[in-house]
Amino acid sequence: MSSPAPTLVRGACPHDCPDTCALVTTVQEGRAVKLQGNPEHRHTAGVLCTKVSRYIERNDHPERLVQPLRRAGPKGSGRFEPVSWDEALHDIAARLGAIARRAPQAIVPYSYAGTMGLVQGESMDRRFFHKLGASLLDRTICATAGGEALAHTLGGKVGMRVEFFAEAKLILIWGSNSIGSNLHFWRHAQAARRAGARLVCIDPRRTETADKCDEHIALLPGTDGALALALMHELVVNDWLDHDYIARHTLGWERLRERALQWPPERAAAVCGVPAPQIRDLARAYGTTKPAAIRLNYGVQRVRGGGNAVRAIACLPALVGAWRQRAGGVLLSSGGHFPVDRAALQRPDLLAGRRPRTVNMVRIGDALAGDAGALSGGPPIEAIVVYNSNPVAVAPESAKVAAGFAREDLFTVVLEQFQTDTADHADYLLPATTQLEHWDIHASYGHTDVLLNRPAVAPRGQARSNAWVFRELARRMGFDEPCFADDDEALCRQAFAPGAIDWAALERDGFASVPLPEAPFAEGGFPTPSGQCEFFSERLAAQGLDGLPDHVPNHEPAGSSSAFPLAMISPPARNFLNSTFVNVKSLRSIEGEPLLEIHADDAGARGIADGAMVRVFNARGEYRCRAEVSRRARPGVVNGLGVWWRKLGADGTNVNQLTSQHLTDIGRGPTFYDCLVQVEPA
Repeated sequence: MSSPAPTLVRGACPHDCPDTCALVTTVQEGRAVKLQGNPEHRHTAGVLCTKVSRYIERNDHPERLVQPLRRAGPKGSGRFEPVSWDEALHDIAARLGAIARRAPQAIVPYSYAGTMGLVQGESMDRRFFHKLGASLLDRTICATAGGEALAHTLGGKVGMRVEFFAEAKLILIWGSNSIGSNLHFWRHAQAARRAGARLVCIDPRRTETADKCDEHIALLPGTDGALALALMHELVVNDWLDHDYIARHTLGWERLRERALQWPPERAAAVCGVPAPQIRDLARAYGTTKPAAIRLNYGVQRVRGGGNAVRAIACLPALVGAWRQRAGGVLLSSGGHFPVDRAALQRPDLLAGRRPRTVNMVRIGDALAGDAGALSGGPPIEAIVVYNSNPVAVAPESAKVAAGFAREDLFTVVLEQFQTDTADHADYLLPATTQLEHWDIHASYGHTDVLLNRPAVAPRGQARSNAWVFRELARRMGFDEPCFADDDEALCRQAFAPGAIDWAALERDGFASVPLPEAPFAEGGFPTPSGQCEFFSERLAAQGLDGLPDHVPNHEPAGSSSAFPLAMISPPARNFLNSTFVNVKSLRSIEGEPLLEIHADDAGARGIADGAMVRVFNARGEYRCRAEVSRRARPGVVNGLGVWWRKLGADGTNVNQLTSQHLTDIGRGPTFYDCLVQVEPA
């Protein structure tokens, strides 16, 4: 008897990446046997990154969590015993309910972008915590400095369409290792280069992308704003300006001009650690090449002055009129182009007029330790519910984070697919579905298509979707509003207002485009209060901040400490995505072990040989890993590749042992790349 014919199921990649690929899963007799990019989706074009091409290996991993577990040992020991769903949910609801009757703000949700799905990431969970009156979470750990900077300059997370980079004649790839983290943009950059475009990579690290570009500008971490201002200086003094565009479509030009004239290339060169002639040459290229496009990424804004740096860079296209052409402008995120109905998904009306305190997720270590500032003056945290995140590994100053999660009096619930560092600290560990096993719907921050994800296979064991868990907890707590009965497929339909997207195309093809002009700001029309590109932001000035972009030095500037003379950035290892995929053996075997890239000059001065174990340390802690003497590191800067699970590190730590809980100038974001260290042989 022959086997039944395989079925093809359309879906979407859930991971924190601009590309948001369309997937096709081949299912044979209830098992996923093949996963590929959807060739019908123009942005995916049938191609997946190395990580997601191994997603079936991750889905079928022998260490997948397949039943609810209850702690059976000390916090952090990772010892659990099986428990039924009914018993686990009953006890969780009872314990959260008891806390909520006394002090609902003592309950904190902790989640981020373990899935970028609108349903499994930000729907029923938000409804549940809003109804409960729990603390709000300031979800700032990745993108808020840059996002708010764009909002105060362009009006939102908006920009040029990614496909038109293929027509640009100059592309600045600024703070992005596109080959590793934005593969489908790189396809357009290559097409442009084949047609004669010049590609310039601006990054402290000589990345794989820098290797493939025509030029690499290896500036010091946190000096991007100074470089952008020096480019403006040269645009002004050489009159490489589009005066008509500036006059009709910008606000605050005279003030910005005055600021830019304070930044000749020599001043920026001293700050950035790059030659002044290189800055002049870049300005000439940007001012005289049309169309010129900037692909900006979030590494730029993970320093104290990250918001100002993004503001400065986002001003550049308006100065030269790059927005006039569809292949000109800047793209950091396209997320603001999507008409997501978050109020319908998240139901903030369930707060019923209450105004819970907000806990910033970047400062979760201080918050769990009882720091009054991190707690926003509210009560100590008694319970935390973690999903779509692994804070013990990914949050900064992780010794404090791990100590906080080790509190025996902290009731901790973790929804997870694997037993991560955070999962080891759970009182209840609940098995979560993967993207092949649940419904979801996705926007993107790298293109402008909505994607629908259909479940391809049944959940492994007793795994359940995030939305199912919060729906069941709501039922056990007596929340009787009709919205708590919405199933996952219904939630997909509520993510966008009726008529906002083409549902027929979404159901038929798995994706549907958001209507958007080819050159959205050719005639201005920015979604700012003024409708113009706001060089000067009245909204920032009203907050007591500088209305103009400026260079804001790091909390820990390079060269400012004799005890800790090296700047450290911690970009992602190429085959991991934050702490996801670290436990996929085929990918971990490629990465090998945790590494610190160090320049030969810095290694030689410290007696460090290639491949030696080193101790990397500062006042916050220390971390042991293998050194790689590498041309990818510039002098004075080391690259601690992350984010490894702590339990896989030499001493049960990772690179975040060294990073700080300091925040950015705008957006309350993290400063992972604003970190001084010393390195010595272990």
